[in-house]
Amino acid sequence: MNKVFLLSAAGTSYGKANLTARDLSMLASKRAIKRAGIKVQDIQAAFVANAFGMAEKQGHLGPLLMSSLGIPHAPSSTIEAACCSGGSAIREAYVNVASGFYDVILVAGTEKISHLDTLTATTYFSYGGDYCFEGNSGASFPGLYATMARSHMHEYGTTEEELAAVAVKNHENGFLNDKAHFQKKITIDDVLKSAVVADPLKLYDSCPFSDGAAAAIIASEEFMNKNNLQKRVSIKGSGRAGGPGSLHARKNMTSLESTIRASREALKHANINIKDIDFAEVHDCFTIAEIIAMEDLGIFEKGEAGKAVVEGRTSINGDIPINPSGGLKSKGHPVGATGVGQVVEVFEQLTGDSKKRQVEDARIGLTHNVGATGGSCAVHIFESE
Repeated sequence: MNKVFLLSAAGTSYGKANLTARDLSMLASKRAIKRAGIKVQDIQAAFVANAFGMAEKQGHLGPLLMSSLGIPHAPSSTIEAACCSGGSAIREAYVNVASGFYDVILVAGTEKISHLDTLTATTYFSYGGDYCFEGNSGASFPGLYATMARSHMHEYGTTEEELAAVAVKNHENGFLNDKAHFQKKITIDDVLKSAVVADPLKLYDSCPFSDGAAAAIIASEEFMNKNNLQKRVSIKGSGRAGGPGSLHARKNMTSLESTIRASREALKHANINIKDIDFAEVHDCFTIAEIIAMEDLGIFEKGEAGKAVVEGRTSINGDIPINPSGGLKSKGHPVGATGVGQVVEVFEQLTGDSKKRQVEDARIGLTHNVGATGGSCAVHIFESE
């Protein structure tokens, strides 16, 4: 396959926006195009990640974005894989460039949901899981992840304080990110005393509903050479896997099979070991999700990730920084944009543009994006050139 580069990536602030998902995607795309130093007309195709078109009664965003950018005839596909929509769109772009079908592809992820009431937004989120047998029976995502948390606590002795430490660390990182939804430091006590959402998960164990958009430009080596563009970041590995769509159908609730399979594929593709990773952006929709992700990725042994967070090993200056952006927990979770937003953080880290949250000597970064409770997963590995 052809070598593939992450030419640029950029995004909007996350939080509550007055713009539509369509307008947010256009803003992020224009920023990524400008950062890439290319013309809009260089874009040959696009993948647009969007999970909740029903929130604005607007699906099929791709052609609208292409038209807004002035390239209506460029083909586009809207990608929906619940919370893994962004990572899945990156994967599709990667495959198309690696195989030689296109030289330059725009990936945009976008979401607008802050105008919805909590019940409606939570219901829409549950559509990404097994709504017939779980969501429709009252098992919301907080409830499902709480079940995973209880299982992990029962099997490995994980404590609520260890869960809280994940939130504290990510808020510390988000405090340094001017695009984060929450730029506020919190304490272990703040987390433990916050309202219970689904026991043992509290309000501060949970990520927010966010508006926002992110975009990335994926390009071939041939295009980079032809246009004398600086090759700063390559996509070294790509992995994509599925898992049981229902939590109740799994034998093991303390692990996501899709993460294990996708990460092993990406690592094998990149021809590296997980220990070669300098930092990672993982899917921390709830604090337990970050702990399980680190263990499934192989960063820590089962039952050890929570302790590692408490010991500071996953902080920006730790052994293996996890979610230097602030993660979904602090940076925010605009569902369709989340996986692409992780790529924005990796691009800025690997080009030395992360300011106060810069990981020292960052050379290889990993993104891990999950859909629902693990029905979908995309893992990508990037390397500074």
